Amino acid sequence: MTQEDEQLDSLVRKRIRALRVAQGWSLEELAARANLSQSSLSRIENGQRRLALDQLVTLARALDTTLDQLVESAADDIVISPMIDAAHGSMRWPIKGDPGMSVMRQRMTGPPPDNPSKMRAHPGREWLVVLSGTAVLLLGHRRFRIETNQAAEFPTMMPHAIGAERGPCEILGIFDRDARRGHQKEAGAEADGEGAQGPDA
Repeated sequence: MTQEDEQLDSLVRKRIRALRVAQGWSLEELAARANLSQSSLSRIENGQRRLALDQLVTLARALDTTLDQLVESAADDIVISPMIDAAHGSMRWPIKGDPGMSVMRQRMTGPPPDNPSKMRAHPGREWLVVLSGTAVLLLGHRRFRIETNQAAEFPTMMPHAIGAERGPCEILGIFDRDARRGHQKEAGAEADGEGAQGPDA
């Protein structure tokens, strides 16, 4: 076994134990879930038993993870640079573990649009947290004030718009694939002069 293989072997064993402990399970509980004896699981965690592929698959399922996540080694692209949209004052980062998800940071200075026709609706869900200032979320016929360090989560099929209240605010949002596509399409419509859709593009 090469040094690299030994390091991965050790890492996988540590992950198995760490995931078990995070779930609050004893050796006995995880062994039962993975159809292993408690002594076998103990030897796997302690490096006294060879890691077999079939056991790793079973353990990954029992730990509610995947085999890929259990055995992945350190990636080269740990640090991710943002994609900057200067026109909308935003930065966006893709989430490597789930390519459909992305994180966006945006500074807003104006209030949400008064005209309900400028509220947007599209498939998906959004989650956001206010980093500074106070944001206003219009959701259907309701109006929500979101203060610094407060968060909101909502289905984007509800007509919605976001803006700032009495001064700039900065938000960090997480978008699923459908919500991100909805924002990209609407941002394109703005660029083509088809009408503003509100400040949260």
